[in-house]
Parts: sequence; C-alpha cells; structure tokens
Amino acid sequence: MDVTFALDPDVLAAHPEAQVRFVVARGLAGDVPWPDAARETAALEQQVSAGLHDLPDEQHPAIASWFTAYRAFGTNPRRSRPSVDALIRRLRRTGRLPRINPAVDAYNLVSVRHALPAGAFDLARLSGPVTIRHAVDGDVFVPLGADGTDGAEHPGPGEVVYAQGSQVLTRHWNHRDSDISKVTEDSRDVVFLLERVSRAAVPDALMVRAQDDLAALVTPHAREVSRAVIEARTPLTPVLTHLRGMSLT
Repeated sequence: MDVTFALDPDVLAAHPEAQVRFVVARGLAGDVPWPDAARETAALEQQVSAGLHDLPDEQHPAIASWFTAYRAFGTNPRRSRPSVDALIRRLRRTGRLPRINPAVDAYNLVSVRHALPAGAFDLARLSGPVTIRHAVDGDVFVPLGADGTDGAEHPGPGEVVYAQGSQVLTRHWNHRDSDISKVTEDSRDVVFLLERVSRAAVPDALMVRAQDDLAALVTPHAREVSRAVIEARTPLTPVLTHLRGMSLT
C-alpha cells in the first residue's frame, strides 16, 4: 500500500504558502557510517566554534516565519520551539549537533545549513494516509522515548500536527516527533522532509537547494531515491509512487 502525505485545506487556508519537500529513500543503509554527512557536520561545528559561521536566530526571516505560524495556531514558540530553532540554539550553546544515527544526523545538518525544519518518518511504521492538519479531540501522541501509552499526550484542538488517523506523529507542526514513526539505524524505507510556511522568507529556489543537499547526502546510502512536494497547487502526494518512475522536483 502506498503512503500519501497531504496538507489539509484548513491548514492551507491559514498558511497558504506552506510547502513540504520530500526525499524518499528505499533500501537505506542507516546502520553504517555516512562519511560525507559526518565530515560536513564536523566542519560546520568547527566553523561555528571559530566564529566563521553566523547561526541564524529567531529574527532570521525563515525562523521568524515559524514563530508567526506557531502563534497563529495557539502555540508559544518560546515554550515549544520550532525544531530548527531548537537545533540551532543547541549548536550555539554546546558547539555540537546531536549524534543520533546517520539518517537523522544528515537531516539535522541540512536543517541548520538552510534554516529549515527537517524531519523523517520510517515508512514501515506508517500504515495509511498522513495529513498535516489541526488537532482534534481524541488525537493521541506518543513522544520519543515514551513507554507505550503511559506517556501519551493529547494535543489541544487547533494545534497543527502530522497525523495518521487519530495517531499524531509530530506536535506543534515540527516541535516534537513521535516514538511511533521514528527513524532508527534499522529503518530501510524512509521519507525525509523539509518545510516552510512563508515564500517571502524561504523562496522556492532555497527549498529546492535544501532538497538537493539532503538528496546528495542520502543517495549514496540508498537503493532508490526520489523526490516529491506538497503545497497549495499539489496538496497531496503518494510518496512511494515516485520511486516507480514518477518523481517530482
């Protein structure tokens, strides 16, 4: 069964310039080193430590656009920070990016380099359509590291989430990921994603460059790689179809 990703009409009405670009990988080798990503991450950290790379803050247009979006759906972005802002703040504070596994480390690198929220889902853990929508009563979120349903949360109505039925895969659009769909070293089929909410802050060309950057890091370690996009013009995409010869750029 294919897995579709869609932007809900109500989310598009509130955020008409929202766009998500995907890099879809089959046969991913996430249990071996990715030398390019590791080398480029270390180089970025060295540049930051030496004062040769200015990290964007919440005044940067790309990050500020997410603060505006978060406030629009009722989230305080200083309490529940957009993922890219939290990642950059961690790098500024510690001088290092987290090391999770090669696939996650690669999208974290691209996130910081382009000041975009990035993430990934293990396709084997998804069982149906995934929609970016407003949360409703009855939605359930199991955060990373939670022990089954004991640590489950219930997003407030109106919060933007990625959801599969009533199962929430991310909270506050991109603030936190679910344990249900996390990418591990053993994940073999993975959909990576990059997000924006403002075309003025993040032009299409920048989104494409970031997608190219991510694809370049992933491709040497996958059997098949394709790309897809969802936005107002094309709000739904079946991500696995593109691996059968219908790739979008």
